[in-house]
Amino acid sequence: MTNKIQYPLQQILAVKKDRVEKAEKVVEEKKRALEVEQEKLKRVTAERDEIFRHKQDKLIQIREAFDKGTTSDKILQMKAYVKIVEGKLQQAEQKVAQQTQQVKQAEQALAAAKEDLRARRMEEEKIRIHKEEWEKEALKELEQQENKEYDEIGQLIHESQKRKKNN
Repeated sequence: MTNKIQYPLQQILAVKKDRVEKAEKVVEEKKRALEVEQEKLKRVTAERDEIFRHKQDKLIQIREAFDKGTTSDKILQMKAYVKIVEGKLQQAEQKVAQQTQQVKQAEQALAAAKEDLRARRMEEEKIRIHKEEWEKEALKELEQQENKEYDEIGQLIHESQKRKKNN
């Protein structure tokens, strides 16, 4: 079996492998993007929590001021400041909600990239299996062809020897 058999779909297999590699890179990029978005979410959540704790501290100060009997001007100033902090807290809540959406979008993008990778791997696997089956079949056909040629050569030799005997 000196003949080297060449798989006719080798270029397609190479393209499929290349697509799988590219899809793997995309999945890695999407994972990194998700991690970045999750870090941002942690940061804005921590900022919101800090503002919330600050608001709670100010509310406790107002209660203590009421208990001590502070002037009404001072209490009004404290309430006005608490309203400002409440506005900041609402803004921080909005940032957290927006960042949560960004995280969800990044998760969806990662899931889509993983699904694309899975599909591309299946395509590559189908071609690879086809190649293996094709190679088995091609080798079998090549072996049959060689056996046929050997039979023909053997028959020619036999006929040649038979003629020599008859002559």
